[in-house]
Amino acid sequence: MVCVRDVAGLYAAPPRRAVLKAGLGLAAAVTLPSALAACREGRPDELTVAGGEPGGFYLEFSTLLAASLERHGVAGSARALSTGGSLDNIAELRSGRATFAVALADAAGQPQEPGAVEVAALGKVYENYVHCVVRRDSGITAISGLAGRRVATGQPGSGTSLTTPRLLAAAGLSTSAGGVPGKDGDIAVVSLGLNDGLTALKAGTVDALFWSGGVPTAAITAAGQDMALALLDLSSLLLELRRLHGAQYDRVLVPEGSYPGVPAVWTVGAANLLLCRADLDAATVERTVQLLVHHAGELIPQSSLGVQFLSPETLINTAGVPLHPAAADAYRELHG
Repeated sequence: MVCVRDVAGLYAAPPRRAVLKAGLGLAAAVTLPSALAACREGRPDELTVAGGEPGGFYLEFSTLLAASLERHGVAGSARALSTGGSLDNIAELRSGRATFAVALADAAGQPQEPGAVEVAALGKVYENYVHCVVRRDSGITAISGLAGRRVATGQPGSGTSLTTPRLLAAAGLSTSAGGVPGKDGDIAVVSLGLNDGLTALKAGTVDALFWSGGVPTAAITAAGQDMALALLDLSSLLLELRRLHGAQYDRVLVPEGSYPGVPAVWTVGAANLLLCRADLDAATVERTVQLLVHHAGELIPQSSLGVQFLSPETLINTAGVPLHPAAADAYRELHG
């Protein structure tokens, strides 16, 4: 069990994944006996991390985080929870069924009903990339080409199901219900998540799939072995998205080679946050922040290209979602 509470100094993430793993592993090894004793005092018996769909970054990251929370004594045991995504995760958090949740900043920043349990951020854990996936032989080369098509817009309860309608509206595209394209080129919206959406894309029952996740997303990589895929450039929508919804969206690049035969493409990104209830005890929050900083190398999914790293500088960029007070104190101590 390793828990770092009193180590002075700042351990910023280096620019390369291999160095990150080695460097932060060494930093984490510098502990004090009093810190080890503190880890054993008052730790919760069990923690739950609300994740996402199989084949996506959320569940992969949440599984790694749960293992790390348990390994380093933040809790007696920890487990990841498979869910529909961001909106489901926040609901699990508010209900008390989850201790932590991974969620998109736009989902976390939504106005809440009066009396709802408040949530807070422990940090930005990585960048999410919106994928608009089409078959390479579809003839669709721009988002305008989705007019009159059938489009999978995300599983209900996912962050994708929130972001996709915003993207389509920013593109000036209208939608029709019931999965049937409208007479005036309306898009037929089909509520399918990552895995079901890829199956439908392969079968030709949808023409495009929206998915918001890390790069590369393992399920998309696997699907690319069976059918030639392409990604649409969504970056032209950024200004309108920001005008309508604020500066929580970024222009991000999916690097060449992220998926078989897919060139580099610009798209829209949003911060992925690790959230907790605002009433979570300060000790658990502090120990988790220390884990995020000093054991970051354990939290990079194997499928990742290393395009996201955890450091105090990046962790505090929570896109307007307030940090838990104990997390803010921990970062201030790390920054000296």
